[in-house]
Amino acid sequence: MGCGKRFDKDDHVGGTFTDDCVCDVVRAIADAQEDVVDMACDVSCSKSISNLLEPVSRNNLDTVPFILYGKDLQPFKGFGADIQIKNGKPIFDCTESFIFRVKEVSDDCCAVLELLTFDAVEPSKPGDQDGAECNDDPCEQLDWKYVNDLNRTGICITVDLNCFCAITCLPAVSVL
Repeated sequence: MGCGKRFDKDDHVGGTFTDDCVCDVVRAIADAQEDVVDMACDVSCSKSISNLLEPVSRNNLDTVPFILYGKDLQPFKGFGADIQIKNGKPIFDCTESFIFRVKEVSDDCCAVLELLTFDAVEPSKPGDQDGAECNDDPCEQLDWKYVNDLNRTGICITVDLNCFCAITCLPAVSVL
């Protein structure tokens, strides 16, 4: 699959396909996740989507985490902030991550993505997560982290999927 190329029928799992390969894969992930959980997000995207769609009672998987790459082929790092209380006063707490969970994808390829981060214990409240911590690339954020430590942040960003040229899917996991 190249940027701006159509999928062949054997290269995808379900969905409607456009000329935007990243949008198509993220839309397929969103559709698969929606089949597993009511959405009130050899390693490959097709394998991760297939693993997600196995009977839920057998695998408990609910998310295909992924990394996006810009048209310059550099990994995209998302940033967001929530509010914590420090000394009785609200402060911003910034989180950054290369790893995302899709929440929804519109017909025009705008997507709401949730930042995923690692933490040894599930965050007890917003802002209690370890982000990419100024890492230069996704491997620095991922290396030697326990899969079960991957957590949702509740921080979402909206992106135009047409601005990306590549996607790396990580193995399906449970973060809900």
